[in-house]
Amino acid sequence: MNECAEKRIVIVGAGEAGRMVAAEIAAHPELDWRAVGFLDDAQGLAGGTVAGIPVLGRTEELEAVVMRENAAEVIIAIPTAPGVFVRGMIKLCRRAGVPFKIVPGVMEIITGGVRIDQIREVRVEDLLGRETIDLDPGSARAIIAGKPVLVTGAGGSIGGELCRQIARVGPGSLVLLGRGENRIFEIEDELRASHPRLDIRTCISDLRDRERTRRIVREHAPEIVFHAAAHKHVHYMERDPEEAVTNNVEASVHLVRAAEESGASRFVFISTDKAADPRGVMGATKRIFEEYLRARSARSPARLITVRFGNVIGSTGSVVPLFLKQIRRGGPVTVSDPRATRYFMTVREAALLVIRAAAIGAGGEIFILDMGEALNMLEVAQDLIMLAGYEPETEIPVVVTGLRDGEKLHESLAGTGERLRPAGEEKLFVAEQARPVAAGIEEGVEKLIALARGGERARVLELMASLAPGFGGGGGAGDDASAGADC
Repeated sequence: MNECAEKRIVIVGAGEAGRMVAAEIAAHPELDWRAVGFLDDAQGLAGGTVAGIPVLGRTEELEAVVMRENAAEVIIAIPTAPGVFVRGMIKLCRRAGVPFKIVPGVMEIITGGVRIDQIREVRVEDLLGRETIDLDPGSARAIIAGKPVLVTGAGGSIGGELCRQIARVGPGSLVLLGRGENRIFEIEDELRASHPRLDIRTCISDLRDRERTRRIVREHAPEIVFHAAAHKHVHYMERDPEEAVTNNVEASVHLVRAAEESGASRFVFISTDKAADPRGVMGATKRIFEEYLRARSARSPARLITVRFGNVIGSTGSVVPLFLKQIRRGGPVTVSDPRATRYFMTVREAALLVIRAAAIGAGGEIFILDMGEALNMLEVAQDLIMLAGYEPETEIPVVVTGLRDGEKLHESLAGTGERLRPAGEEKLFVAEQARPVAAGIEEGVEKLIALARGGERARVLELMASLAPGFGGGGGAGDDASAGADC
């Protein structure tokens, strides 16, 4: 082999994944790659060998080892490494001026080992600091296979991913409902190509039209309704609380009533961590409908299930795509507050969580995903800048803009008076409520809708404060206990 053409590789992690990477490199001499050594923090490994390959030092010595060994690339091979470790390795690689890649997650290793073609660039989800979840096809198939399913907001990021995952387990029919015809066209076209035998139906409609919503649901008679349609941008809903109420509350009321009338067995509502002690109007509308479902659950013929999660990486209009867009145009990257923290999950995780909850929910629960550590938004911005190949501040500036109306500094998945208990499924919790649902919540919701329809903003905000536990009315950025990005 021509030594000059050799690509010298340092592998971070001398465990099973690292040994698999070294074995794969040795099995492909045509690539002209050579594993020159491992870096590992395990006691007593440094200076020894693993699988015949030297352990060159601890991970903190990466810069010196790269320079000494004339390494051309670093491969991070610790699939269970926390996000803080991955971020630290990225910083060291950047300082050493060496490219870096990462091995796939634990589940991919278990199901097929590590192959050269699986070693890939570091992705945003690798910074989450936890193993992402996967779908139990058995539980999903039991409730979905052969049955009619309706998804609202089907053209959105979460609704679209729900449709992809539902299509995998063979529903009897899949109804895609949304207001944006172009987005519905795109997801329909994708699903028809990937699942040509699936009975796919589309409806372009506004759920605020009660009678049309009833006709659609009656016509398609879904066994399960996944309700993902909503306005989600926090600062916009602060400016238009009446719109937030009619779209996020009134439309949801119409849909759940139509689902109950048509004989649906499950109604699954997509909520948000912003509903926990809501600071802003958007979170308050979500919390109000959570409470509405709690009130109806005991007497509803359907299982009424709520799923609450945090920020979804890659969802339309969310903070990570915004950061990436700002990086591509050369900055600045804007952060609301250097102290702000957020919980993150992938859009695929969000969809799988919703399906899991639908499978195990008895009705009346609020399901929450164990989302690992909350990430500091300034650090996320800096990490993304480094992932894009730039230096934060020197090449891409980061600008603090201040908190926007209705945003929180630190999001919480559970609110005051809620206690999380394991749901009996990995990474799933149920938020147990210490307080009973407020008396007269359904009548209060009807009054709230009427006030919003009448444009009575002050009275809308006043009534929201009494209907949404923890909501102070009107939001605002002045509270030091809150700020952040749309989910």
